[in-house]
Amino acid sequence: MDSEQQTVPSARILCVDDEPNILSALRRLFRARGYQVLTAESGQEGLKTLETEPVDLIISDMRMPHMDGAQFLEQVRARWPDSVRILLTGYSEVHSIVSAINRGEIHRYIAKPWDENDLLLIVRQALERKYLIDEKLRLEALTLAQNDELKNLNASLETKVLERTAELNTANAKLKENFLTSIKMFSALIESRAGKLCGHARRVADVARRIALVMNLSPVEVQDVFIGGLLVDIGKIGLSDELLNTPLNKMTGDQLGQFQKHPIRAEQILLPLIDLFATAKYLRSHQERIDGNGYPDRLFGDAVPLGACILAVASDYDNLQTGSLLQRRVSEDEAFDIVSRSAGTRYHERVIEAFKVVFDRKDNEQRDYYEVAIRNLLEGMFLYSDLISREGTLLVPANCMLTQHIIEKLNYLNISNGGKMMVRIRNDGRIL
Repeated sequence: MDSEQQTVPSARILCVDDEPNILSALRRLFRARGYQVLTAESGQEGLKTLETEPVDLIISDMRMPHMDGAQFLEQVRARWPDSVRILLTGYSEVHSIVSAINRGEIHRYIAKPWDENDLLLIVRQALERKYLIDEKLRLEALTLAQNDELKNLNASLETKVLERTAELNTANAKLKENFLTSIKMFSALIESRAGKLCGHARRVADVARRIALVMNLSPVEVQDVFIGGLLVDIGKIGLSDELLNTPLNKMTGDQLGQFQKHPIRAEQILLPLIDLFATAKYLRSHQERIDGNGYPDRLFGDAVPLGACILAVASDYDNLQTGSLLQRRVSEDEAFDIVSRSAGTRYHERVIEAFKVVFDRKDNEQRDYYEVAIRNLLEGMFLYSDLISREGTLLVPANCMLTQHIIEKLNYLNISNGGKMMVRIRNDGRIL
């Protein structure tokens, strides 16, 4: 490759020499190759030029009056360190060259007279090296800037993700709350058609939830069991009032056959709801027995889903007290004894053990709430349990935060009921 192809046309070269003929020769040589050439006849003039003109490479003579090349290039190095520095010397004093190298950190020195091709090659190589260094520095600076930008973007993204996650969690919690409230309303609607059913599902759901918690089931399993309790009577929607009011031990064969279809009907009603798939399975099997004598599938032992076993205990415990299982109503203690004695035959032994713990802890659980008269309610209080009307209708769901609007409605209802209504408020200090 010849020197014509090796030039870097965009480069600017400053030539400094006190001999005009030398400057003319250098100007002709470099301009012919496309370089931009500036000239100065002294070191002082060269410094003034550098103050106003950007220069890529400087060629300076060593021997000049007032300021020699070593002194000139030393100042250049201090003020414009990125410019490439080349020294021209017409004599062979080694100490002068060494001084220029040490003080001015020159790239190369060239003896006069020079070979034009050698000089062009040296200049081209020096400029290429400079441009490589400049490009390396540019890329490093760009990388640092992009890294900083990426860090800021990541930090911003993390903040946005956290904010969005918080929004989604709040929305999901609200959806879950509304979902459970809708189920409670639907459960109350089911119970409203028969006196014996009034409040049954709510009580079953509460006992079932407590049993599930004692058994350390997962939050999802606890919720599925709780919802199963609320919807425990959903399969009885199509049954007649006469059949619903007939104790189980007084039903005829035809009545019993019709009644025993309600678990299957409950599963069929809930199957279209994917989120209630587990609950539907529990409701289908909540009348099964551990000894295999239950219905509708005569499941045996561990084949009965644990959630269904929990619902069976909670439902029968309440049904015994309402007279739905026997011809008479029994006390809470007697119902507890009847259910407990059936461990290992009708009911799962682990569930009965948890049931006993729940029963023993009832008095302690009262500490979780305190009763407040309607007239003393405050905004920000949270209900401990569902507020049910005398007719069994759900008025306000558990864990609902009281607003001024709700309190006004409850005050109106309280007045119409004689002004003696009390509600249970959570005793966890949550008053906003």
